Amino acid sequence: MRSKVMVIGGYGHVGQQICLQLSDVYPGQVFAAGRSYEKAEQFARQTNGRVRPFQIDVRQPMDTDWMDETKLVIMCLDQDDTSFAETCLRSGIDYLDISAKGAYIEKLAKVHQQQLNATAVLSVGLAPGLTNLLAAKAASILTSVEQIDISIMLGLGDQHGKAAIEWTLDHVHTDYELTKNHQRKKVKSFTGGKRIDFGKTLGKRQAYQFPFSDQQTLPSTLHVPSVTTRLCFDSGVATRAFALTRKLGMTSLLTMPKIKERAISLIQSAQMGTDQYAVKVEAVGMKGNEIHQAALGIKGRDESQATAQVASAAALHVLSRQFQAGVFHIEELFSLAYENGDFALVDQKTKEKHALALRASLLTA
Repeated sequence: MRSKVMVIGGYGHVGQQICLQLSDVYPGQVFAAGRSYEKAEQFARQTNGRVRPFQIDVRQPMDTDWMDETKLVIMCLDQDDTSFAETCLRSGIDYLDISAKGAYIEKLAKVHQQQLNATAVLSVGLAPGLTNLLAAKAASILTSVEQIDISIMLGLGDQHGKAAIEWTLDHVHTDYELTKNHQRKKVKSFTGGKRIDFGKTLGKRQAYQFPFSDQQTLPSTLHVPSVTTRLCFDSGVATRAFALTRKLGMTSLLTMPKIKERAISLIQSAQMGTDQYAVKVEAVGMKGNEIHQAALGIKGRDESQATAQVASAAALHVLSRQFQAGVFHIEELFSLAYENGDFALVDQKTKEKHALALRASLLTA
């Protein structure tokens, strides 16, 4: 009988939180997996057996004995190749992925459904993830939707800050595609600035186009002609520095290893920023016979905790019942609920809820 939950990258910062949350419900059945058995064992030892270690390198040919006993794989590592995910899905193992890498997510979403024997849930985290759920909720308020703008503020003082800064540096020089009026349009990251109102406590901030994968998938899942996602930091100085570097054509330097490491050190040593994050979604369309705007947002602390909460709640849903085989984004199977100050992830079919213990609240004007 399949009962194991394999968390690939399970001894990393987000992976550990996912392991701990799921092991409260499935003690001894959750495995922190990765290339280093030593790191996996060190983390597992701290859990008194609730989490167990496992060694696996998804880039290498695998011993597949573990697959017969595994119900769910949760991927916490960025990948380019979909082979591992496809192997899991064809073997009847459900698959969750927290990646924000648009090219990889689009590639996996195109895997032929008839070849799969399990369910994949993509766009599971903060962005993509909560951004998708908020976009779906904003869209549902309107009769028809013409444009969705997603704005994300990340905190540079977050415990997960180095990875966030590094991921940004890797993509700040990127040219990528977004959908405008049903057409794919190539744009440059950290251009197309727009002033975003994040509410009375966070105020207005300049945010810039950035290649989060939600804007590449939502036009299809929500049937929206235009979607744009923008990014800023809680430090206006850092946001302006990235934008200026892009404007001067110097962002290619930030992709060079030595310069990138130096930039990360400078940003972190300056102690700029906090652990706050915020997400604002604005949908424009028709409500009845009038043009209308629907805006929703969340502000909170510790973006890695938010990602782990969304992934864990989605995992609990997938572990509790059999979903249709195929590849889905989170907003195609679940919706976001907010009641009496508490968030929950809701199964669209059964209406079952799993709590999202986010350190967050709704944005207020």
